[in-house]
This record gives sequence, structure tokens and C-alpha cells, in this order.
Amino acid sequence: MSVTTLLAISLGAILTNNFIFSQFLGICPFLGVSKKIDTAVGMGAAVTFVMGLASAFCYLVNLVLVPLNLAFMQTVAYILVIAGLVQFVEMFLKKNIPTLYTALGVYLPLITTNCAVLGVALLNTQNDYNFIESVVYGITGGLGFLLAIFLFAAIREQLEVSSDSPKAFDGFPIALVTAGLMALAFMGFSGLKVW
Repeated sequence: MSVTTLLAISLGAILTNNFIFSQFLGICPFLGVSKKIDTAVGMGAAVTFVMGLASAFCYLVNLVLVPLNLAFMQTVAYILVIAGLVQFVEMFLKKNIPTLYTALGVYLPLITTNCAVLGVALLNTQNDYNFIESVVYGITGGLGFLLAIFLFAAIREQLEVSSDSPKAFDGFPIALVTAGLMALAFMGFSGLKVW
């Protein structure tokens, strides 16, 4: 394992294979919590934390499942690990940061079913990452999610005060157009070739 490999995994997770814009995972909280920068950053930080821990714990769970010939139980085991981690994050936020807990509302428990969190655990297994690579991929995948939701929230805040868009595009339609344009921009990081 080299620094170059970890750098490639990191840049890939943040830019080239961004969970939101390239793999289209985690769209529900991305669209639901991105109306204000504060809540978007809180959600992004919570997802990053859960993705990093889920990568570590799911790697260890997989080390137990494979020798026992229970690899077919990976998805179920990963979901249980993720649900436990999200419950921990929810209790921590409720006790220590109640304003963020209230602002995230129903979207915080939805991290349990966030396909980006399950996706990172499954992709770690699929790509045969070792423990360090798994944790790096989980954390940087979360940072890519954070970057995407932060940029989208900043644009949505500006769109709210702007009166340049047609009336039919106010609200959610212009948000979807914006998300599509951002996904096209992120495709440029993968070296899109036209010819």
C-alpha cells in the first residue's frame, strides 16, 4: 500500500467517482437537506462520520463472515452495523448539538437507509480494499458527499433570492436542473471524451 494508491482512492472518491454526481447514491438527503448551507454541512459531516466508521466496522465484519462461508450475509450485516452507527450519531447530536439535531429532522435517521453509506461498504468489499484503504475510501467518499451537498446548498440559497428563473422553475424544478448541471461538471473530472 503506497501513498500514491491512497491519494488515487481519495481523489477518486471526492471528484471522479463522487457518490452523488457520478454514482447517483445518496440523492434523497442530498435533495432534502440542501436548502441551507448550515444543515447541508451538518448532514455532510454526519454522513462522512458514518461512512468512515461503517467502512472500518464492515471491513472487520467481513473478516468474520468470509471464513465462516457467510459472505452472502454481507448486505444484512452491513445494514445492521450502519443502523447501529446512525443510532449512535443521532443520540450524540440530540445530546450535544440539539439545534443541528432539530434542523436535520427526519433526514438524520434516513442515513441508515442512505444507499451511499451501504454503497461504500459494498464497494470496499468489491474492490478488495484492505483496512486502511477501506477507511480512506469511506472518509473521502463522505467528504465528496459533503462537497457536493455544500456546493448544491450554496447554489440553492442564491437561487432563492434570485428572480431570474421562470416561474415554472421555482423551487424543486430548478434544483433538479442545477443538480443535473453539477453532475455534468463533475463528469469532467473523469476525462469525458466526446470523440
